[in-house]
Parts: sequence; C-alpha cells; structure tokens
Amino acid sequence: MEMAVEKFSEFVGSHSEPALRLVFSVFLGYPCALAYRWFLFRQPAMVVHLFHVVSGLALAAFNFGAQLYHSAICVLVQFLILRLMGRTITAVLSSFVFQFAYLLAGYYYTATEEYDIIWTTPLCILTLKLVGLAFDYYDGGKEPEQQSAEQQKGALQSVPSLLEMFGFSYFYGGFLVGPQFTMRSYQRLAAGELTDSPGQPPDSVRPAVKRLSLGLLCLAVHIILSPHYPHGYFLTDEYEAQPFWYRCVFMLLWGKVMVYKYVSCWIIAEGACILSGLGYNGRGEDGEPQWDACANMRMWLFETTPLFTGTISSFNINTNAWAARHVFKRLKFLGNKTVSQVATMVFLAVWHGLHSGYFLCFSMEFLIVNVERQAQALVRDSPVLTRLAGGPLYPLIYTVQQFLHWLFMGYPLVAFYLKAYDKWFKVYSSLYFCGHVFFFAAFLVTLVLRKVLVPRTEHSKKD
Repeated sequence: MEMAVEKFSEFVGSHSEPALRLVFSVFLGYPCALAYRWFLFRQPAMVVHLFHVVSGLALAAFNFGAQLYHSAICVLVQFLILRLMGRTITAVLSSFVFQFAYLLAGYYYTATEEYDIIWTTPLCILTLKLVGLAFDYYDGGKEPEQQSAEQQKGALQSVPSLLEMFGFSYFYGGFLVGPQFTMRSYQRLAAGELTDSPGQPPDSVRPAVKRLSLGLLCLAVHIILSPHYPHGYFLTDEYEAQPFWYRCVFMLLWGKVMVYKYVSCWIIAEGACILSGLGYNGRGEDGEPQWDACANMRMWLFETTPLFTGTISSFNINTNAWAARHVFKRLKFLGNKTVSQVATMVFLAVWHGLHSGYFLCFSMEFLIVNVERQAQALVRDSPVLTRLAGGPLYPLIYTVQQFLHWLFMGYPLVAFYLKAYDKWFKVYSSLYFCGHVFFFAAFLVTLVLRKVLVPRTEHSKKD
C-alpha cells in the first residue's frame, strides 16, 4: 500500500502524503463496492455490516493510524445515548452537545494555520451523520401526520444495533469525504433493496463510471492548474505590487481551481456510492432509474449559473440539505427566516472549525445571498428592469453577471482557505475589501432603485 501511495504521489506531483492517502482511499471505494456487488449482495445484512466495518476501519487506519479510536468513541457513545435515553429530546440534545464538543475539542487541540488532513477530517462528516441519526430516531416517534416528507423518509422505528451503527459510520463510500445519507438508506442498502433490478445487483456500473470519469477530469484540472495558482502567492509582496485588476483576476482563477480539489473528491466518492447501490433514488417520471441520491455536485449548474444561490444549490448538496433539514427548518418555531438563516450559517462555520476565516466566509455568503435575492426581487417587480433583463442585452448582462459571480465566489474562499485573521486581513486589505464594499453598496442601491423603478402598486403588495 505504501508503494501504491508513492507511485500515486509521483503521478500527481504532490508531496502531501495525507492528501494523497485520502484521495487514494476515496478511489478504494470502487473495489470495495465491486466486492459487495459480486460476493455480498445476497448475503445476510449482518455480513454486509461486518464488511463495511472492516473495510471502513482499514481505510481509517491507513489514513490516521491509531487515531481512528476518536471516531470509534463517538460511534459507541452515540449508540449508548440512543439506548439509554430513548426517543427523547434529551437524547437529541445530548447527541448534539457531545458530538460537537468532541469535534471542536479536536479542532482546538490540533489546530494549525494550514489545512491539515488528520482524524478531524472524517470526524466532521461523522458528526453530522450521528447527530442526524439522533434526529431521525426522535422523528420516528411522531405520528405520521406530524412528520414532514423528509422526516418520513429518514425516521427510524427502533435503535439500530451496534454493528449497524459502525457499518453506517464507516461505510467506505461516505466515511472520509461524504456524502451524507440516512441510516434508513444504509439499512436498505444492506438489505439489498437499493437496486433497479429486484433481487439482483443494481445496473449502476455505467452511471458510476460516468461520475468517476467526471471526477478524474476535475482532479486533472486541479493537478494541472493548481501549481500556477498557489494560495501562498496571496501573501507575497509580489502579489500586493500587482495592479488591482490583476489581483482580482488571480483571485477569481484561484477560487475556480482551488474548489476543484473538493469537487473531484465528492464526485469520485459519489461514483462509489452509485456502484454499491446507495445512489439509487427510484425511478423518474420517464421510468428510468435515477442515481442521484448521493449527488454532492451538479456540475452543469455549478459551471453555468450566474447566481450565487445557484452555486449553493449545486455545491456540497448533501451537507447543505442536512443543514436545511436539521438546523434551518427545525428553527421554524423562531418565526423568523432571517434569524434561522443566520443560525444555520453560524452552525456551518463552527462545524468547519474555530478559525475566524470560516466565520467571515459564511457571513459573506449570508450577505451575498440576501443582496442577490433583493436584486432578483427588484428585477422581477420593475417592468423596466424585467424588459431589460429579457431583451437583446441579456448576453452582455449574463457575461458581466457571471464575471462578478466567479469573482466574488473566490472572495469569501480566501478567508475560508487562509483561515487566520492576519492572513486574510492582509489579502483583503490589498483588495481594498472590494467584496464587502460592493455588496454593502449594492444593498443600499437596490433599496433606492426599488423606490424609483417599482410601481406603487407593487409597493402596496409588498406592504
């Protein structure tokens, strides 16, 4: 295995052994999925769980050595919480507090100013899985009419066995980089129910290969271009001496290239889930099987949308869906969507880590999304702007909008990636805090334009 990592390192030209081990392990999901299809599909669920535990622990040991005990402790404690506390809100709160306290303690004691791939990397994925599991078990005690459609899909009627818990947690297709999926989905996989051919392994080889091919393409883009756009360049005197337009364009291109590192891993992992059958999502209206249950990226939308909300809808889909389902929607009792949205953004920032860059990134996302929605409402309500947006100038408007979209997508990612205050503040200072200035100004301008361009009847409707 060490030799395989060394050869892969030579192929990609990288010297980061933890990153190489992680990517190599994501690829190992495919032979694991093939082994399940060929030898275990018709075996009892207990055998399938055992295979997932052994293969997942092997991947964890390969990447993190003896430190895999951290994740094992979290799984065991979660099992005990559900067994001892039952289907109660106390169990949900205890799960939330313990899992996040353990994760944040890990962040605190292992924190550096670099992006380190250590045992906290899969633990942040596992934390959402285990907390979501507690919510699903709690939802299982509600009457059907009290459950939302999402809750009905994930609700659990009984506490999973310890073997199920470990199989669910260490499943090779989702342990290291995601995606998120429910225990109900995992139980259906172990029972051989996630297939388009009842009684037979799913006919999912072709869609899995398609995702693998796309993932390899994204990985190749990152490998080829990332040496030309190193994040360390932001902190050099040379970058600061460049013209303002050059600094902005570099940030735009860096953001596009950098994000492909995450995109490639998610898509490759999704392909392994599809190959195993976990990606099966029933049949569409046309009767064709759908394989998007574990989709974490919608690449066409991601590359073509000029909207920040479109990017959010196409990027890290399962994590965003988890946050919407278990944080945003469960805060409905607050009676204020803005407060729920802020709480969700804070939650996601804390989930990523304790560095100030994460909080700045998600606060910028909150600002950008709300300004964009305000601008969309203005265009929709103003006859003049509606005609302009649908007229012959639309290609030009789209081009400008797309440039601004890509530019200011990279802007918050600078803080996300550099993490430390002294680093991101230095970069933003060299850019004159252009992202903050632009969107705060846009917020004020849209308020003024609404007064000027929107007919009074529309104002009355809003009131």
